[in-house]
Amino acid sequence: MKINEVINIISGTIVCGKNHLDMDVKYGFASDMMSDVLTLLENDILLITGLSNSQTIRTAEMSDIKNIIIGRNKQVTGDMIKLANDADIAIIISPFSLFKISGILYNGDLNSIY
Repeated sequence: MKINEVINIISGTIVCGKNHLDMDVKYGFASDMMSDVLTLLENDILLITGLSNSQTIRTAEMSDIKNIIIGRNKQVTGDMIKLANDADIAIIISPFSLFKISGILYNGDLNSIY
């Protein structure tokens, strides 16, 4: 699934990483526990989280995750945007809950890791 498709179906807004719009993602993973994210071994992961802090970006960078959705209409900070730009990570915000985002993307044929 391409990032621009993801944005459309979750009523998302891309905050940074517009160069990722044509990028494909294969898997979705939803978690607010960054320690769980660090255990992932797959590639092409779209991280879905409600955590809006710099630790989310640092964890994604360490896990080679290039695309993050932040749900629940949470806003990102300037520090997060700077870190994401430096690491070439796209941040998308959505007004939907993590549950709804995950369901929409699962029905849209994004694969689950587990």
